[in-house]
Order: sequence, then C-alpha cells, then structure tokens
Amino acid sequence: MTPVAKTYDIAVFGEAMLLLIADRPGPLELAEAFTKRIAGAEINVATGLSRLGFNVHWASRLGADSMGRYLVNQMRGEGVNCDHVTMDAAQRTGFQFKGRVDDGSDPAVEYHRKGSAASLMTPDDIDASWLAGARHLHATGVFPAISATALATARRTLQIARDSGSTISFDPNLRPTLWPDEATMRREINALAAGADWVLPGLAEGELLTGHKTPEAIARFYRDQGASLVVVKLGADGAYYDHATLGCGRVPGWPVDKVVDTVGAGDAFAVGVISGLLDGRTVPEAVERACWIGARQVQVLGDSEGLPTRAELQAAGY
Repeated sequence: MTPVAKTYDIAVFGEAMLLLIADRPGPLELAEAFTKRIAGAEINVATGLSRLGFNVHWASRLGADSMGRYLVNQMRGEGVNCDHVTMDAAQRTGFQFKGRVDDGSDPAVEYHRKGSAASLMTPDDIDASWLAGARHLHATGVFPAISATALATARRTLQIARDSGSTISFDPNLRPTLWPDEATMRREINALAAGADWVLPGLAEGELLTGHKTPEAIARFYRDQGASLVVVKLGADGAYYDHATLGCGRVPGWPVDKVVDTVGAGDAFAVGVISGLLDGRTVPEAVERACWIGARQVQVLGDSEGLPTRAELQAAGY
C-alpha cells in the first residue's frame, strides 16, 4: 500500500472496560460502594488526545449491554469518534474493580475481561481504508495480550498503518498475567515495538523486555530495531530520550506533592509525547509536556481525570 491522504488525526484499537473504584482504602472485599468510571490503556490515550483537540477515532468491540452503552456514551462525550466500535448482542463487556489507596502506592486492580467482546476481535474487523486515513496510530501491549485473535489484529493494524505512511507510537504497557508466559510476552511485545516509530517503555518493563538495566541501553535496543524515537519513562526522575537524528537527553520529572493514584500515569505520558510531536514541538518539548501531564494524572483519582484540555495545556505553557 502506498501513502494515502490522511483524513483524521489518530486511530486507536483497544478494549474499554467499566471501572468500579472502591469507596474506601483497604481490601476490595471490604468496600461497600463503588464509583463508576471508564478504563483501558488505549481509551485513556484517546481521551487525552481528544481533549487536546485532535480528531481521534477508536475501534473496538463491546457487548450490547448497559456497560457497553455507558462506555460508548462516555467516549462520545469526550469527542472521540466511535463509528468503528461494534456493539455485539451475543457478547459481554469487560469490567474491573480498583481499590482506593491513600499512601501513593499502586492500587489493587481486579479484572473481569476473559472472553469479553473485545477479546474476540479478529483482523477481519479492521476497515483498512479507514485505518489508512489516520495520520497516526497509537498502540499498546494491552490489547494484543487479551487473546490470540487480538494479537493478530494488533499486528495487522500496525502493518496497515506503516504501509499507508502513518506514524506509529507503541507503549509496551505490560500485563504479564494476560500472557501464557514471560518469554511469549517478551517476544510478541518486542515484535510489535519493532513496527513502531516511537516506542515508550518504562524503565522496569524495558529491563524485563530487553535484559538491559539502564535507560540508555533500553533505548538503544529499540532504536536498533528501527524506532526513530525511544522515550524511557523514569517515574519521578522524568524521562530519557534517544532520537535517530536529534540525539539523546534527559528531561526532569515534574514535582508532585501527593500521589493519589498511579494508574493511568503512563497513558498520560503517552498523550504528552504524541500530542507534542504531532503539534510540531521538539522532542525535549514533547517529553517535558509528557512529564507534566503524567504528574497531573497521578494527583487525581481515576484513570483519566487528570488529562488536561488544550486551554489548560496552554495556560501551563506547554
């Protein structure tokens, strides 16, 4: 396929789940009430980019149930195009419980997604002409982990995007419990990353995937696979970047007085990098934006509540 005209900004594929957040800290079984929200790595990124004014399209499969209707309504309310989301009356929507913490630690998360509608997606569900019209594709390691057919679908999405001249970002976003074993996860995630232009691993997951312990070595591993840019997330210490022509560097983290909820921080970081680069910012500027958005996200409860609007981004000088 030759490069084609781009008709919208960003495409994402991935599973959306109903998120139920506990009303109190402690074991989930002691919670007596839950707050309803929306969850999913790709969904968080789609939400963040849409809030910044990008034309974002999301493709997925949901059950034709109350949870599925809630998720689509929420995403449409965020301005995300859901025309390629299938509501399947024969399947069910996945959901998850998340604990509440008050000490900055990672909250407990309990998934109920096995056999969900999204896990039954296949490459035949891809509208290739539609996907080829995207300026950019964002992919993560979550969707391909939920089933063998989702993995095949993820491979096909990256191939279509690359063949059509779109740029591609990839966040490994590891979910080891969803893979049959660590070796399979490492092999498949690295193969997907090899098809991306911008790779965004965290330091710990980068070590697990590559065997290297430093951000410099992790970045070099993915640059050697063909990525033009690798940004290694370093948590409170910021990030390290390695670009094919613009060199390497470090960007400090944004100070946070109190960490409320760490879930969604990596997705928020991806929103910063992707939006910055698509806005034409330099790599250091895009990474600085990513650190600021990531810091906002960890200071609120929920997976996407800290993602800024374009007005908030501009007011902060990013």
